[in-house]
Amino acid sequence: MSTILSIDQGTTSSRAILYNARSEPIATAQQEFPQYFPQSAWVEHDAEEIWQSVIHTVREVFQRAQIQPSSIATIGITNQRETVLLWDRATGKPLHRAIVWQDRRTASILDRLRERGGEEMIRKKTGLLLDPYFSASKLQWLLDKIPDARTRAERGEIAAGTMDSWLLFRLTAGTVHATDVGNASRTMLMDLRRMEWDEELLELFQIPRQLLPKIVSNSELMGTTEKSLFGAEIPIHGMIGDQQSALFGQLCTEPGQVKCTYGTGCFMLMTLENEPVNSASRLLSTVAWKIGNQPIRYALEGSVFVAGAAIQWLRDGLGIIRTSAEINDLAAQVPDSGGLILVPAFTGLGAPHWDSSARGTLLGITRGTTAAHLARATLEGIAFQVTDLLGAMQSDSGRVISTLRVDGGACASDLLMQTQADLLDVRVERPANIETTSLGAALMAGCAAGVWSIGDLSTIRKTERTFIPHMNSTERTTKVRNWRKAISRAQRWQEA
Repeated sequence: MSTILSIDQGTTSSRAILYNARSEPIATAQQEFPQYFPQSAWVEHDAEEIWQSVIHTVREVFQRAQIQPSSIATIGITNQRETVLLWDRATGKPLHRAIVWQDRRTASILDRLRERGGEEMIRKKTGLLLDPYFSASKLQWLLDKIPDARTRAERGEIAAGTMDSWLLFRLTAGTVHATDVGNASRTMLMDLRRMEWDEELLELFQIPRQLLPKIVSNSELMGTTEKSLFGAEIPIHGMIGDQQSALFGQLCTEPGQVKCTYGTGCFMLMTLENEPVNSASRLLSTVAWKIGNQPIRYALEGSVFVAGAAIQWLRDGLGIIRTSAEINDLAAQVPDSGGLILVPAFTGLGAPHWDSSARGTLLGITRGTTAAHLARATLEGIAFQVTDLLGAMQSDSGRVISTLRVDGGACASDLLMQTQADLLDVRVERPANIETTSLGAALMAGCAAGVWSIGDLSTIRKTERTFIPHMNSTERTTKVRNWRKAISRAQRWQEA
């Protein structure tokens, strides 16, 4: 048995992918699920709908591959991070919709903590900034708003968790309530160095300890699926958050290696050694992974909130392209953006700016501006944000980065990737398999299940194309200077 099932539970869809012993995908199934927006800046998911989408895609991928579930060596799970929910331990039923990582409803809770001087303590313990992005304040909100939730939590009747924990609980018929150390590091409740839930943080956010899952490594036997789900009991050996999974799937296993995932947003991670870095650039220190009993690996992380979402805006909001892929042909109609700069801060700016009051800004419009210029400026706006991130990472780590490994749907754009290489003045490597998030979970599970050894992994990654920078330094300096001017105009807009 050498076939591995990867469950990739994302923000807008769930996927199931089967990999063979050469780490090649042999079948895929995918299903989208609804997004709920009950108020402005609120984003929710129905966890039961997510559960059903996972079951549907797993069963479908078995049918497509004509593989019996009993022949599966192991399962790896990767998930959207920070999204959190509460459920009844006895019935497995959610008590409320899950609050999604994009949700901003708890900003006022965190503002009050910041005013009381809590941010520095939180940052030292967790490596995170005081932001609604993370799970702790969402969980506090759920406990406050759901009737009797806090009382029931203290009695041990309900459970909390991120999507990895929720899926593991349901897949094992409620016998395992656990989360991996990387997902735990994104809750703002775990001490980054001790890898344990922290009593001071639990008290600060009023979270009963008995509510939380056990913290485990990313690569070990975590449980076995309940037989009636798929017709066989299948071991689960891997669990890892989506961005850490992409880092591992890109085989950025050596300190200083960097990957960037181009999806709805952009997520850049740099692998560190066995100590977190205190970022002067307001990047995040996080767990990269822990494999069995091996020492933990840390990472530096920076997030761009809007990347592929800006392309979707051109398609759905403005209607100047019919499909996302059309942006490339449209942008290629002009040699440059004609001086147009788009700062896609539609929901604020992430690292290294962290300005939730910033808003999207379009500068440099003239009578000669066309849809093609806007398309090119959109691709450049994505690449400029990533350029800011890499500069911050080099500064914080003291390392000079010569290569950026890329993945995610938007990296299929040759024009975007060449623009990225030019602005960064580094090599950009695109792998043959750009869906490295699901691959990372498969590799984690496969290593624990004995399909591979860690030493085998170096032969797995294949580069499809390398983009070499061609832009001269004068042009690059001018473009970056103009971008920084545009950023300054986008910032603090909602406060004005």
